[in-house]
Amino acid sequence: MIDHQTLLLIVLVAILLKLLFDRRNKEKSYLKHPPSPPTLPIIGHLHLLKPLLHQAFRDLSLQYGPLIYLKLGSTQFVVASTPPLAKEFLKTNELTYSSRKVNMAIDMVTYHNATFAFAPYDTYWKFMKKLSTTQLLGNKTIEKFTPIRTKELHEFIQILVRKSKAQESVNLTEALLRLSNNIISQMMLSIKSSGTAKQAEEIKGLIREVTRILGEFNVSDFLVFFRKLDLQGFEKRARDIHRRYDALLESVIFDRKEKRRKSKGEGCDDNDGDEKIKDFLDILLYVSEQKESEIKLTKNHVKSLILDYLTAATDTTAISVEWAIAELFNNPKVLKKAQEEVDKVTKKERLVCEADSPNLPYIHAIIKETMRLHPPIPMIMRKGIEDCVINGNMIPKGSVTCVNIWAMGRDPQIWKNPLKFKPKRFLEGEGSTIEIKGQNFEMLPFGTGRRGCPGMPLAMRELPTIIGALIQCFEWKIFGFKGEILDCGKSKINMDERPGLTVPRANNFIGVPVARLNPIPFLLV
Repeated sequence: MIDHQTLLLIVLVAILLKLLFDRRNKEKSYLKHPPSPPTLPIIGHLHLLKPLLHQAFRDLSLQYGPLIYLKLGSTQFVVASTPPLAKEFLKTNELTYSSRKVNMAIDMVTYHNATFAFAPYDTYWKFMKKLSTTQLLGNKTIEKFTPIRTKELHEFIQILVRKSKAQESVNLTEALLRLSNNIISQMMLSIKSSGTAKQAEEIKGLIREVTRILGEFNVSDFLVFFRKLDLQGFEKRARDIHRRYDALLESVIFDRKEKRRKSKGEGCDDNDGDEKIKDFLDILLYVSEQKESEIKLTKNHVKSLILDYLTAATDTTAISVEWAIAELFNNPKVLKKAQEEVDKVTKKERLVCEADSPNLPYIHAIIKETMRLHPPIPMIMRKGIEDCVINGNMIPKGSVTCVNIWAMGRDPQIWKNPLKFKPKRFLEGEGSTIEIKGQNFEMLPFGTGRRGCPGMPLAMRELPTIIGALIQCFEWKIFGFKGEILDCGKSKINMDERPGLTVPRANNFIGVPVARLNPIPFLLV
C-alpha cells in the first residue's frame, strides 16, 4: 500500500509536470511562423512559384529573409537559405527532419513503401543504409569494379577520338549520360548500353523519364480536391513508367535467378572465392534469400533499390561532369591550369586514372566549385515528424523543409564574388578547409548526416578521372544556338538550367572534339 505522504508527493509532482507542460505549450502557441508573403485563398503561395523551384525560393528569400514560411495549396513549406539554419535543421534537429516528403509520382514509380531513397527513418531504412555503405557501395566493392570503370572511360575516349579525326560533332550531354549509365548498369546488373543491348538502352531512357517526372510540379500534390483528378496526366505517365520499368526488371531478375539456380546445381556457391565479381543484383538476391536477415527483402525492395541507384548515379554524375566542362570552356585560364596539372601527373605518357586522384588538387577544386554553383540536387527536402522551434519560429509538424543549397552557393554573404567560377578559392585561406562530405553546411552537394548520399565515395572516384581525361585529351569547338562555333575565351556557353529532380543544363552540349594529344596508345580497349 502507498502511504499518504508518498501519494501526496506523486500528486504534487504530477501537478508540477502538467503546469510545466502547459506553460511550454502556451509558450509555443505564442510563437509565430517564419515570415511569409501575402497569400491567396485556397492556393496560398502557389502563384509565386516558377518551373525552377530553387530559383523561385531564392527570390522569395531575398525579399522576406533566410527563413520563410509558404503555404503551397494544402502543404506547408519552410525554406532555409543560410548555413546556420541548415545546420539547425539537418544536424541539431536531425531526427525530427530525417524523413522525406513523398508525392504521387514518387509513390507510384518507386514501388510505394518499398523505396529506400524516400523511406521514413525506420528499421528498414537503417538496414538498407547499412547494406549500401558496407556492401553495395563499400570501398571493397567499389575497388573491385575499378577495371569496369576504367574500360568504360577508355571506350568513351576512343569514341571521341574517332569523332575528332572525322571532325564530326558529338552530343556530349548524351555521351556522358551513356557513360555514367554504362558504369552503374554494369555495377548493378552486369549490362551496358550498346547497339545490341536493348535492356540497357531501355533503362537509360527510363531513368531520364523518372528524374524528369519526380522533379516536375504536379498541382494535384498540393491541392487536396484535385488529388483524384489527373489534371496534368502525371498519374498516367507515372503508371506507364512504372509498368515499363517493372517489366524490364522482372526480365532481368528472372534471367539472373535462373543463372543462379543453374550455378548452384553445378555445385557453385555465391560465397565461393572472389573470381567472379558479384554485381549489386547478386548481392541483393543473396541477402533476400537469408532467412536470418533482420529485414526480409522482397522482390519489390530489390527492384526499388535498383531504381534508386540507377537514377541517382546516372544523372548526377553526367550532369556534374557537363557543368564542369561548360564552366571550363567559359573560363579558359582555369582550363589551361587544369590541363597543366593533369599533364604533369601523367607526363603525357598515359591516360589519367583513378589512382591519380590524390595528386590532382586543382581538379578537386574545380569539382567543388562546380558543385557550389551547380549542385546536382539543388535543395535538400525533409519532412518534420513533430513541431520544432527553429531560430525562435514555430515550424509545424508535417511541414516540408527545403534547405536551398543552390541559393547558398550563390550568396555574397557566404562567398566572395559568388558568381565567378574560381576553383582557387578552395585551395587557399579558409576555403582550403571546406569539404563536401556534409560537415561544412555552406557546401552540401551530397547532403549530410544519416540521410547523406551513400554514393559519394563512388562519385568522387569517377568525377576527377572523367573530367581529367576529357581535358587531357580534348579541346572543344562548341556550337551556339544558331549553329555558329563559339570562340573559347570570347564567347560563352549558355548556362541556363532545366527543371527536374536534378538540375541539368537547359541545352545539350554539342560540339566537335579537337584532340590535344593522341590517346590511342594509352587506351586499354
